[in-house]
Amino acid sequence: MTGAPRCVTARRGAAGRAPTAAATVGRVERADTSDGRPVTMRAHVLTGPGGGGVQRVPVPVAGPGEVVVEVERVGVCGTDLEFATGEMAYLRTGHAGYPVRLGHEWCGTVVEVGAGVDPAWRGRRTTGDTMLGCGACRRCLRGRQHLCEDRQEVGIRGGRHGALAERLAVPASSLHALPDTVDAALGALVEPGGNALRAARAAAAGPGDRVLVVGPGTIGLLTALFLRVAGAEVHLVGVTEGSLAFARTLGLQRTWTEQSLPEVPFDAVVDCATAARTPARALELLEPGGRLVCIGIAATPSTVDTRHLVLGDVTAVGVLSASPVLADVVGAYARGDVDPRPLVAAVVGLDDVAAVLTGQRLPGAGPGPKVQVDPRRGSQHHDRRDSGGLQ
Repeated sequence: MTGAPRCVTARRGAAGRAPTAAATVGRVERADTSDGRPVTMRAHVLTGPGGGGVQRVPVPVAGPGEVVVEVERVGVCGTDLEFATGEMAYLRTGHAGYPVRLGHEWCGTVVEVGAGVDPAWRGRRTTGDTMLGCGACRRCLRGRQHLCEDRQEVGIRGGRHGALAERLAVPASSLHALPDTVDAALGALVEPGGNALRAARAAAAGPGDRVLVVGPGTIGLLTALFLRVAGAEVHLVGVTEGSLAFARTLGLQRTWTEQSLPEVPFDAVVDCATAARTPARALELLEPGGRLVCIGIAATPSTVDTRHLVLGDVTAVGVLSASPVLADVVGAYARGDVDPRPLVAAVVGLDDVAAVLTGQRLPGAGPGPKVQVDPRRGSQHHDRRDSGGLQ
């Protein structure tokens, strides 16, 4: 059993098929068959900006090369909020549309395997890649399936259903097995952790280097934690004192607002914010020969004076997707190199997702930036034991 290969075929499968005869048993409908296969399940379906809720939908069936996962935990991300407000760019380009079933930061247990899949996957805890390339184009064949023009993205692009549901169908080739030391909270933080690890590595920083991370959301905090493991002197700049105070509880003591930021040179700046002006400001703060890493995406175009890049001999890097480093993140969590569980402010049920998508801070939530969902839970069941803004 291996993790996700560089090329992932996403188009084949029967993720919507289900038996027709059914009898209601408990929370799910059970088929009138000897194996008691579920016919329908609960899922959060977003029907439009500000619309949608929990619906009963067909249980996915594993097509050739696929598995069905019983979802244990799924994180709510800033991308999900963009779908909820209608601001997501894919809605304008035609890569996505309503209704949509969100959820791309997930973990769970394989309960069904399709034809051609190693049966040893059944019963294994796993997470999976969000980016599912066609497997045949030039980019996929070069190991860049996350850049495939014809890719699907779980819960985001191309109609591939997400994990805000009791079960999820994904290609077996996208899976990454989770060891017992990676619990549900960590498993659902592998995907954002992969984005952050790539951003931290793109900064190319180590002992003796000073790095500024812009934006103390989930990605920014994870990036700072990975940079600290690399030995860099990490600074974090944010807007609200609450978010900066939370960062300090993680041991990130060099926290600033833009007004209090010290006038020192930075060898790298990682922009994890979503403001259009921050890349240009980040460039001003860089030491000549430094590195500008952009992972945050603004709603409007950012303007950068390329003369600053050239005359400062600056390297600018953009980061899209966790795909190349998911296995590395699983390993880092398993070893305890980074423990991001305090970022989880609350764990809620599917019935609470609509409120979370409107940006509501649920009663009893902790101070971290991340809300996670356990699809097996009922409404108003909040749990802070894993201890939230979203990113």
